[in-house]
Amino acid sequence: MANSEAAIDAAWTAIDEERDYATDLTQRLVRVPTVNPKFVVDPDQNKEATLQKLVEPELSSIGMSIDRWDVFPDRPNVIGQTTGSEDRSLLLCGHIDTVPIGQRETWTVDPFGGEIKNGRLYGRGAVDMKSGVAAAIAAVRGIRKAGIELDGRVAIHSVVDEEAGGFGAIDAVRRGHLAKAAIITEPSWGEIQVCEGGLEWIRITITGRQGHSAWRYNELWPQRDGPGRLRPAVNAIDIAARFLDALKNFESSRCRNRQHPLLPPGMNTINVGAMRAGAGLGPDGLPLIMTNPAIIPDVAVIDLDYKFLPNQTKEFIRREFEEFVHHFCQQDLWLRENPIKVAWELGGLHFPPMDTSPDHPIVQSLMKRRTQLGGKPKISGVVFVADCAHYAGAGVDAVICGASGDGFHGLDEYVDIASLEETTKTLAASIIDWCGVR
Repeated sequence: MANSEAAIDAAWTAIDEERDYATDLTQRLVRVPTVNPKFVVDPDQNKEATLQKLVEPELSSIGMSIDRWDVFPDRPNVIGQTTGSEDRSLLLCGHIDTVPIGQRETWTVDPFGGEIKNGRLYGRGAVDMKSGVAAAIAAVRGIRKAGIELDGRVAIHSVVDEEAGGFGAIDAVRRGHLAKAAIITEPSWGEIQVCEGGLEWIRITITGRQGHSAWRYNELWPQRDGPGRLRPAVNAIDIAARFLDALKNFESSRCRNRQHPLLPPGMNTINVGAMRAGAGLGPDGLPLIMTNPAIIPDVAVIDLDYKFLPNQTKEFIRREFEEFVHHFCQQDLWLRENPIKVAWELGGLHFPPMDTSPDHPIVQSLMKRRTQLGGKPKISGVVFVADCAHYAGAGVDAVICGASGDGFHGLDEYVDIASLEETTKTLAASIIDWCGVR
């Protein structure tokens, strides 16, 4: 322990000697626009490859070997790592892609300017989460500058595409870039966040029977049933309305009866995010005609954002939901013969849950070191999803610890510079605690 404390003091001294490094690096990263091209296609804003060319030499300069590959064309991941024990291995991960800036004229600062004023560094990605990448690099840099040799292997993952599903981290995991523990440097506002719920995107497809709207009465009102009766249509939107009503009751029941102690009650919601209905089912799984109200629609497609608790498994929630859909269909003669279809992982998206014990050594180290630096941290969970899910799903003990700020996914995004400096020191100390000193 004495060696560890001395090493931490030395690393903090080295970080203090280059106090502006993390801020300067964050500023340089913010000035390279890296809006995710899945949201906006613009060569002047889609510069992830350019930014990774900036990150790569920073990792090389602190003695890390580099692995770089394209996850998507011209959208590379960069991973730097040292050698060391796998039993004490640690990865730090941050994403470099950002959401769009929205309307430029609504910002009071240049969204890609990296302007500093009143202790804040402004720009898209400042807090979400280029400062997190910079803090991880600055922490390892401080350790190396102090001449400390770590026992465990340390890796820094600079990944793409988190804002559109985390496919950069997914690809890193698929390629075997793992460790015993992980710190995701998303903003955490002084807290140590140990859990997050899982997330599924689900597509519900309801099939009816198409018909002419003039004969809608034939399906609604009592008719003489005989050889001359026209075959009634089945309105898929009518079914969808009943389904959504039942879904709301199902959502209320699962939110009311199940909670997690570190998350707000009811966070395990089912959001109806998109609904399209009309006539004919196209090869893309969506209705072909959606603009003619004279047709009784035979297709309704509903896309759901389905959150579940950190201590639940995807197998459980999928089985539970499919049983709900099955029972709903059994109450309707048409649906018994034409059941609702449920498709999981819409767009390839699935976030496993993360549920790291508050007593885990990496959690306790982060708590201790943040407190030592004058913070008042608490252990908490997060209601959003992040790349930690993909590492946790692969068996890595993950936690979120990052800086403070505001404006993420909004206007005038900024990171608080004092919190960035504190985060850098916290990360350095916990790297030493976890990896050990040779």
